[in-house]
Amino acid sequence: MPATARLSSRRPTLGRPGAGRPTREQSEQRHLELLDLALELFLERGFELVTIEAIAAAVGMTKRTVYGLYEDKKAIFKATVQRAIERWIVPVETLRAVESDNLEATLRAVARIRFANATSPAGLRLHRIINAESYRFPEIHRLAYEQGQRPTIEYLEDLLRRHHRAGAIRITKPEIAAPAFLGMVTGGPIRGAVLGSATLEPEEIEERIRYSVRLFLDGARRR
Repeated sequence: MPATARLSSRRPTLGRPGAGRPTREQSEQRHLELLDLALELFLERGFELVTIEAIAAAVGMTKRTVYGLYEDKKAIFKATVQRAIERWIVPVETLRAVESDNLEATLRAVARIRFANATSPAGLRLHRIINAESYRFPEIHRLAYEQGQRPTIEYLEDLLRRHHRAGAIRITKPEIAAPAFLGMVTGGPIRGAVLGSATLEPEEIEERIRYSVRLFLDGARRR
């Protein structure tokens, strides 16, 4: 199937402005549609082969309208990645909402949330565009870390620090333990999902999460 046909089949069913001046909400919807469809083009063709003309055609805008929003293709690309990051972020409040006095249960719940988020369509698109274009735009990797992964790591640091102070575990360097834990429970399977080389069934994901959490806590328990 041609790329344009694939893009058309995925195009969001947003209402087009009718006659007259579009409302602010309609303009914002069209802007978001522009970013979403531009991301699909960058994923399918790569940054070099995508043109402003192709982006404008995919979203049904004129080149003049697109240039009125962004000065060049690089600016559009960076905005598409920022949009993808915002759709991928897990708010820290979501992690706090699953916290309980049981550290093992909390870590399992956090791991499930992170795993589901990273392997969602939005998460996979973000990881794939970063893998494909971070050599050209190294800042997008930093943006994804600062806005997405770092808040989760800081939450885990605080969680581990509190349980250490309560005497439940012995972790003197939570700033090292937190990213290590995140890598244990999500690293390998997510890389496989992004590359399309491996997918896990729900029961396999749960088994991996339980095993990784117990392994982590076995190394953290006081002796």
